Amino acid sequence: MPKPVRLFIFWLVAAALVVVADQVSKLVVLAHFQQGERLPLTGFFNLVLVYNPGSAFSLLASAGGWQKWLFVILALAISAWILHMLWRQPEQKLQSLALAFVMGGALGNVIDRIVYGAVVDFLDFYVANWHWPAFNIADSGICAGAALLLWATWRNEHAAQKGNT
Repeated sequence: MPKPVRLFIFWLVAAALVVVADQVSKLVVLAHFQQGERLPLTGFFNLVLVYNPGSAFSLLASAGGWQKWLFVILALAISAWILHMLWRQPEQKLQSLALAFVMGGALGNVIDRIVYGAVVDFLDFYVANWHWPAFNIADSGICAGAALLLWATWRNEHAAQKGNT
């Protein structure tokens, strides 16, 4: 098997691992929590079961239901674009890892929207009475992927600038 194909498969496996970790963690929470139930673990972190019909920070959460399909279609379109990028440039390791994380996270949340009608969130970080919006492993994959994409872009631009001087 040619190296680019092996790398492409490797990135697909990385994305699948994000989906599996996300879905298994959600199944555990769903098996042990009722909606809104909270389990304090530290002075800054709880497990809590909440359903988010919106996007990040519950954007469009009260939009009436149409947003579910918008977010499903958007996530599937982005995942298709990511597949294309992974196929074209699998040797770009940092960028490909970032894209695999984003795709795995997007697909994990798509599964929730289709199966539960909303995204299952359960990680609750807080300071005093201020709580960060609850999130999940898929959301973490998307954020980690976005951060890695920024880092990869900065590294590439920095290397290009050094090459021009």
